[in-house]
Amino acid sequence: MVYITSWDEFVDRSVQLFRADPESTRYVMKYRHCDGKLVLKVTDNKECLKFKTDQAQDAKKMEKLNNVFFTLMSRGPEADPAEVTGKDQMDAQPTKKGRGRKQ
Repeated sequence: MVYITSWDEFVDRSVQLFRADPESTRYVMKYRHCDGKLVLKVTDNKECLKFKTDQAQDAKKMEKLNNVFFTLMSRGPEADPAEVTGKDQMDAQPTKKGRGRKQ
């Protein structure tokens, strides 16, 4: 189990791994609050891909990867994950304006 240092390489290889064997591929997220580390793992019991980060900016990247996997799992491995970015869904939601205390 070697950690992949490049985010783009991790995403590309993860999608390829899922498309090769969608029945046995798993995607796991693990966050350790005491260390502030997030570890993403994609495996099919033959090959294991891992990505580790401690950057808060990578949370948005992780959300996009979740949307890619949700698309592939719901529409099938032949689906094009490029058409779902997650930003369209966020733009469609109305923004809430709270009635909190003015500062």
